Formats: sequence, structure tokens, C-alpha cells
Amino acid sequence: MKKITLLLCLFTLLSAQYAMSQRKPKYRAVYQLNSDDDKVIRNTLRNIKNALEDPRLQNQVIIELVAHGGGITAYRKDHPYESLLQELQSKGVLLVECENTLRERKISKEELFPFIQYTPSGNGELIIKQSEGWSYIHP
Repeated sequence: MKKITLLLCLFTLLSAQYAMSQRKPKYRAVYQLNSDDDKVIRNTLRNIKNALEDPRLQNQVIIELVAHGGGITAYRKDHPYESLLQELQSKGVLLVECENTLRERKISKEELFPFIQYTPSGNGELIIKQSEGWSYIHP
């Protein structure tokens, strides 16, 4: 009897964990960053942090930051944004860089923080996300 009870408890726990892992966020937002201006970069990162801390959105939002053009500055190792980006990433923010920008500016992935993800086209990523119903935010 103890084994059956233990198995039922284990099954219930695993079922609950599976259900939680399948839960989709209620809100999805994609932020565009295409400026190398320090104020714009910091404001964008702060706005993302504010959204994550909004009690109405907590645990219900997924955010992606797409950088292209001048926005690549935020992801470069030789600029001071690493700790801000890592904090956002630790909260689930997807940090994405446009590969077209890398080619056009002759920048290697090794020059960027190792935790950055890539997309073939920043504009393409924004178009796809919007067509999927993501809210689009451009500072």
C-alpha cells in the first residue's frame, strides 16, 4: 500500500511539473535595439527590466531583445553592458543579434558576449515575431 501511495504521489508531482512546463506565457514582447547611443541602450535595458518587474506581468511574459545596426554595441565585449544583459538573461530574456549586421560591419561572434543568440536577419526576426502576435516595442 505504501508503494502505491508513493507512486501516486510521484505521478501527481510529475504531472504537475509537466503541466507547469507546458504553460505558455500570456504575454510576449519583442524589443528592437538599433542605436549605439548609450542613453538609448540603457533606457531599453531598463524598460525591459521594468516590464519584468511589473506585478501584472510577472511569470506571464517572455521578452526578446533583437539588436541590429548600431544596436550591436550593446552586445560587444568592449562595451559596459555585460552585467545588465546577464541580469536580464537570468530572468529569461532572449538576447538576439542580427547576422547581417555582423557581416556588414565585419564583426566576428568572438567580439560579442558568449551568451548572445543569433538570427539571420534582425528585421526578419521582428516581422516573424509580430506575425506570431508578439508586441513590438521600439524605443
